[in-house]
Amino acid sequence: MTERPGGRTARVRADVLRAAEDALIEKGFAGLDLADVARRAVVGKTTVYRRWRTVPALVADLLADMAAQSLPRADTGSLEADLRANARLVQRTLTDPRQGPLFRAFLAAALTDPETARALHGFYATRIAEWAPCVEAAVTRGELPADTSAPEVIRAVSAPLYYRLLTGEPLEPHHADRAATAAVAAARAGAYVGAG
Repeated sequence: MTERPGGRTARVRADVLRAAEDALIEKGFAGLDLADVARRAVVGKTTVYRRWRTVPALVADLLADMAAQSLPRADTGSLEADLRANARLVQRTLTDPRQGPLFRAFLAAALTDPETARALHGFYATRIAEWAPCVEAAVTRGELPADTSAPEVIRAVSAPLYYRLLTGEPLEPHHADRAATAAVAAARAGAYVGAG
């Protein structure tokens, strides 16, 4: 099929990805089946099998689509405000009634399926690249030591939030704010200089 923005191919892809989300939320990765996704999307099974071939390939496309549609980073001119916006975005995503179960399914699948793990890594690489410039700008402004690893600072913001998701602990906005504040303090202290 030829990709045409807004054309039939784009509509089919959107319908299939939405159906895959629904199935993941209901059944998890282990219950995801291409034939079921085709039925839910009201498209031919051959279309789904021809385009995606495997469940991990479909999940990879879903993650790529989610990364492309994620909200852009904040640019407040303040490192702490930028990272707080990042943390709040992660917190809202992980506690969203639809997005939260999706990410739990992705994380569970990534532990056992290498293709899903690569796709999830790609998703996070895209998001980290989106937010890294706020850390780089802080280095330029002299707020952080030279050679601070921007990706490591961004990871440090998200890590405690994912820990709460994975352990079933509450995940509230104040937890996001605390994660951002801690990451900034550690970065200012030089914890991420030369990290990688």
